[in-house]
Formats: sequence, C-alpha cells, structure tokens
Amino acid sequence: MHRRSFLVSGASMLMFASGGLSLDAWAQTPTPAAENETPRQFSFDLLTQMMKERATKDYEAPAENLPEKIASLNYDQHRAIRFLPDHGLWQGESPFELQAFHPGWLFKQPVKIHVVESGAETLAHFDSSMFEYRQPLKAEDFNGIELPGVAGFRLHYPLNDPAVMDELVSFLGASYFRALGRGSFYGISARGLAVNTATSEGEEFPRFSEFWIEKPTRQSKEINVYAALDSQSVTGAYHFKIVPGRNTVMEVTARLFTRSDIRRLGIAPMTSMFLYSENNRAAFDDYRNQVHDSDGLKIVRADGEEVWRHLNNPSELANSFYVETNPKAFGLFQRDRDFDHYQDSEAGYQRRPSLLVEPIGEWGKGSINLVELPTELEVNDNIVAFWIPEAEVKAGQELEYRYRLTWGSIEEPTDKMARVVALRSGAGGTSGVENAGNLRKFVVDFEGEIFGSLSPEDKVEAVINVGKAKIAHDSLSKVEANGVWRLVIDLAPDGDPPVEISGYLKVGDNRISEVWSYQWRRNDGQR
Repeated sequence: MHRRSFLVSGASMLMFASGGLSLDAWAQTPTPAAENETPRQFSFDLLTQMMKERATKDYEAPAENLPEKIASLNYDQHRAIRFLPDHGLWQGESPFELQAFHPGWLFKQPVKIHVVESGAETLAHFDSSMFEYRQPLKAEDFNGIELPGVAGFRLHYPLNDPAVMDELVSFLGASYFRALGRGSFYGISARGLAVNTATSEGEEFPRFSEFWIEKPTRQSKEINVYAALDSQSVTGAYHFKIVPGRNTVMEVTARLFTRSDIRRLGIAPMTSMFLYSENNRAAFDDYRNQVHDSDGLKIVRADGEEVWRHLNNPSELANSFYVETNPKAFGLFQRDRDFDHYQDSEAGYQRRPSLLVEPIGEWGKGSINLVELPTELEVNDNIVAFWIPEAEVKAGQELEYRYRLTWGSIEEPTDKMARVVALRSGAGGTSGVENAGNLRKFVVDFEGEIFGSLSPEDKVEAVINVGKAKIAHDSLSKVEANGVWRLVIDLAPDGDPPVEISGYLKVGDNRISEVWSYQWRRNDGQR
C-alpha cells in the first residue's frame, strides 16, 4: 500500500511546480541496429503473444544487476544526479520529448525502453555520459559506467505554454504511472493492476518490466506507449494511447494472463491521499484547512445515477464495496478547487488532478472497491479504488479490459443535478444545551444551477438511508448566505460497527441531486 515508497521519499518529490521538488529525469539515445542486422518487428499483438507464453512459465524475479556504484546510492546521492538537457529524446523533432529516470536508491530493478519506428523496435542505450553527478558524489567515480536499464521514464509536452516542455506523464516504480491536465500539479496515481489489495494474502505488486514507445512525428497530437507487466500471479500486455490537453486522456487496453488463482483482482486501480477535510478537521492541529489529493469517490451507474462518496481517514482499515453492473464511470476526484480552503501555497492541493475511469465495452457484474487506510502523515497514500470482477479469477485465464482514463480538473455540470460541495461533522444535538453523548451530527451542503430553475411551489425534500444507526433528527433548508441547500442529520450509532449513510434530494418524484454516501466509525476523527 506504500505507493510513494515506489516513487519517492517524501511528500513532494514528484511535485510538478509550485515549490515542489521534482525528481530529475535522464534522457536516452536509442542504440542503432548493428550493420546488416535486421531490426526486430514490434506490434501489440506480438507483445500479447509474448506475455501469454510467459504466463505458462514460472515467474522469475527481476534481476538487480546494477553496477555497485549505482546500486549503493542513498536518497541524497540519488537526488544529486541530474539529467543533461541536451540528451532529451526527440528534442526538436516532435512536440513530445522522452526523458528517463536514473536507476539506484529504491529503483534497483532496471526496466528496458524500446523506441518503435515504422513497426521496428530499437533498444535504448544508457551510460553515465548522459548525466551530471554532483556533490556529495564524485563525478569521476561514474565515468564510463554502462546502465543495464533505467528506473522509468517521463514524457514532456507543451501542455500549458507552447514555449515550455511541461512534464505530462511519468511511469516510475512497479506499475505506477501518473499524468497531468492543463494547470495540474501531480497528485493521484494509477496502476496497471492491483492484486490482493487489502486481503489476508498480502498485496502483490505487478511490475512494468519493459516499455515500447512509438516515435512521434512533428505533427503528432498523441503518443502510444506499450508495456509488459509481470508478477507471481499474472502477466499482461498494455497499450496506452495518450492525448494531452486541458484534460489529458489515455485509452488503455490491458490483456491479462493468469499464472495462478487470484482472490481479488483490481482493474484500473488508482491510489491517492486523504489526510483531513471539514469532516475530520478536529483531529489535526494544522494551520491548513484541508490536506488531500482527492476528496471523494465518484461513481456513474449504468442508469446514469451518480454517487458521491466522501473520503475518510478512518481509525482502522475500511473496505467499501459498491456492487454494480456495467458502470459508466468511477474515479477519485479533487472536487474542491478553492485555494482558501487549503491555504498551502507550496503543495497546491487545489490543483491536484481528478482521475476518471470510463469502461469501454461491457464489464458485466462486479464491484467498485474503495480502500481507506488510517494515516497521520500526508506523505502516505492511504486511498485506493479499483474494479473487481464478480467472476472468480482462476489460473490459466485470459482477460481483456479496455477503459479510458481522464486526468485533470474535470468539470461536473450542475444544471441538471445538484452536487455535494462540503461535508462537516461533529458532536450531535442542539448547540448550547446538554445532548445525548452518543449523537453524531453530519452537515452536507448541496450546490447546483438546478436550484435556480425551481419554482417557489417546488418542495425540496431529502431521502436518507442509514445502516447500524438511528436518525435522531434531520432537517433540510436553503442557506441564504451562499445559496446551498444544507442537509443536517443527527445519528445515534448502534454499537461499534461502521455506520453507513446515504442521501439525496428530490422534488416530487424527480431526483435533483447525486447520491451522497459516507462511512463513519465511532473512533474516526480521533488521534
């Protein structure tokens, strides 16, 4: 579950701009084919066949064959190695540039990168001449060192300014990757696959061991990346078609081949961080009002109904399962975009991207799994979400999933549906008087243009459902100061199990809001 241990050590090592420290990347030069040597042909189907055959063989752990000088690098030494800008791949030839992350420190299992041109692949070559080795390192200690591969890579593109090559997407550590929309800072990450997350078996982390990248042209508006995935239980062939823009869009095809039975297979997994917000603010003595990369799980059901599940930093591991058939979309969103609500001028939490998964084709029956882990530090990613197919996953199966990933400040229209914009909680009952000690108050604000289209005769009502608790009091009213409609619920929990709460607004028989959902435990919010 420690995604950041694959990527960085610290909260902001891969932060994009706004005071964050960026891991420095390294470029590569593809090795030309030897004279009279016929370049190897490449296609997604050939990669698929290779990974299918690999699944019939025993898993081989990746070699840690780095030179000793590289393998022994610590955190500070690894940070001291800087990319020499002139070695950016495709520099001046394309709107895209490729740079590679240097191996060493946490990244002791190098990956290979191939460049594909006209259907033929060329293995990229790396050596120490492509890098600057600064203090506390001695540059002469690294002269002539050949690198057997790299830790990963990132792609650059003029995302925000035609004259600036911004970082667009990075693949680094296991099968983790992340991308940016226009104006975004790095936050949420995706993964190729999740295996046995939050189970007694212990989580397995499949790894992208090799990449193939189609060389873009001067006119390219998209770039194609292919990857080989391998682990003890499964192999896979992946294709990412990446289109940068206001929201950066990836179309993903994942072809999977299972070596063994898998208890919990997570499709299109994403990993994020939620430390605190208005709903658990009291547990943290911090000048900032909120600290999170994402504040909610969004689900769009097959019939178009939308669910907003506010995230929580629970007192113990929490698993929530939303049973669905052919959902239209799901994802972790950063809905609150107001700097005043964060007051963090360096981290820029208001600019962290949302990530939406849209299945392509029918995924059938299954569930969206939301995992929330307790944490006291914002450097720990404690939120995971993914799709679990209903059918058992057995050894020898072949599975294919296609989906679209959208990264950025994804707009959510409110003309036909009101949306939840805030959740607050605290001691229940009436202010200023003595109340029963077990009451818990939840205050949910709904906002939307749809309220402006209502007539004075329209009566807005709330529909509330709770589990493992009783509703002691509830009310719904318009807040004249800002125009939101505020739902207030006082609950009396039944025992210790988590309380499940949901609700929505309606006028007559017409639902006018998304469904708000939340899970709460008696000890949540206490540190």
